[in-house]
Amino acid sequence: MTTPNFVILYVDSPEKSGAFYASLLGREPVEASPTFVMFVLDRGFKLGLWSRHTVEPAAAAAGGAGELVLTVENSAAVDATHSDWAKRGLKILQTPTDMDFGRTFVALDPDSHRLRVYWPNE
Repeated sequence: MTTPNFVILYVDSPEKSGAFYASLLGREPVEASPTFVMFVLDRGFKLGLWSRHTVEPAAAAAGGAGELVLTVENSAAVDATHSDWAKRGLKILQTPTDMDFGRTFVALDPDSHRLRVYWPNE
C-alpha cells in the first residue's frame, strides 16, 4: 500500500499563506508561484497551498473542514507553541487542554484551516 506524504490546502492567496507558513514552520517553500506554494517538511512530507480560485476541478469545501496536525516534543512545548502563536496573532479556537489522546490546542491559519498542536499521552 502507498503512504500519503502530501497534503494540499486550498487558500485564497498562496503568496500570503506561503508567507504565513514560512514564518510558522521556520523554513522557506521549495516552490512558489502566484497560484501554488509548496513546502517540504521533515521526512519528505509535503504541504501544498493551492489557490482555491484556480484549482481544477473546483474545490467544494473551504477551510475548517479538516485539521493539519503538528506533533511537538512534550506537553510543555504545546503551551510554548500556543504562547508563540497567540503572540503572532493567530486566532485560537481551543487553548491548551488535556484530552483523552494528549495535551493539545487548536489555531486557525489565514484561510480558517484548523492547526492542531499536540503531544500524545505517554
